[in-house]
Amino acid sequence: MPIQHNVDLQAFNTLALPGRAARYRTIGSTAELAAKSLTEQPRFILGGGSNLVLDGDFDGLVLHMAIPGKRLLGEDSEAWYVEAGAGENWHDFVLWTLDRGWPGLENLSLIPGRVGAAPIQNIGAYGLEVGERLHGLKAWDFEARRIREFTAGDCRFGYRDSLFKQEGWHLTGRMAICTVVFRLPKVWQANIRYADLTQELASQHIAHPAPRDVARAVIAVRQRKLPDPTQLPNSGSFFHNPVVDAVVADALAHKHPTLPRYPQADGRVKLAAGWLIEQAGWKGKDLGPVGMYEKQALVLVNRGGATGSDVKRTMAAVQADVQTRFGVTLTPEPIFL
Repeated sequence: MPIQHNVDLQAFNTLALPGRAARYRTIGSTAELAAKSLTEQPRFILGGGSNLVLDGDFDGLVLHMAIPGKRLLGEDSEAWYVEAGAGENWHDFVLWTLDRGWPGLENLSLIPGRVGAAPIQNIGAYGLEVGERLHGLKAWDFEARRIREFTAGDCRFGYRDSLFKQEGWHLTGRMAICTVVFRLPKVWQANIRYADLTQELASQHIAHPAPRDVARAVIAVRQRKLPDPTQLPNSGSFFHNPVVDAVVADALAHKHPTLPRYPQADGRVKLAAGWLIEQAGWKGKDLGPVGMYEKQALVLVNRGGATGSDVKRTMAAVQADVQTRFGVTLTPEPIFL
């Protein structure tokens, strides 16, 4: 597909924010990325637009990743190795693996977006992060003009973090992830330590869940808590769960005994951003056309006609109120363009 000009991006971001790209091209294969016409800056690599705040027009080149493909690369005594193109819908890919008897991604069901974006954000939910299942990936390096291969170790995964974010490549568009390989273990054990999943499975009288049971439970919980972006535009969880020193967490828990806390391997403690936002009075509260969802305070929604400026104004107000009440800084998850 040739480069298009002055393309409306509103349909390409799940917050449905207005904005246009000066230049735009859909990428359907790895080979297309080698075109010299794509080396210009500024450049932005777009996936499903589910982790994006569009702040007006973009005077650059948007490359919309649509590389297809799903296949079993191979297996050994311990795992299946499954490859997917960057343009594959993430949730559809998860269900596809389960249909073929390759469990391991079920806790990440119904997360919006595309496969290629999953490693950048190290998407996670209900006790699992994608970095725990990633075996490797291939990305086009626009600066070196070649394909580069990354192992899971190379990706330097952290909480909602990766090499691609640490190096700022998600903002400069230096790397375009093309394919991702997942290692799905043959010895499977249900990961249902989150109370929401345990309760959902109990309500269905399932004591020994299969992978599909876990996926269905995750889907049911997410559908109850999170709005469908096609019905109410949103970008999912808008803020990171803050990770603080244990001393800070203990002091907060002394003042607020019901504060959810999750100890981390490094001794720090993760706090529930949704709880902090709700206690600060923002659950279901709007500021103009943007607000925090009435069923889950962590989700920022566009009630209709919002712009990127409206989103930033509401974000700043929520951050200020949480900082004032708890002394905790909230960091947004989405990319701002």
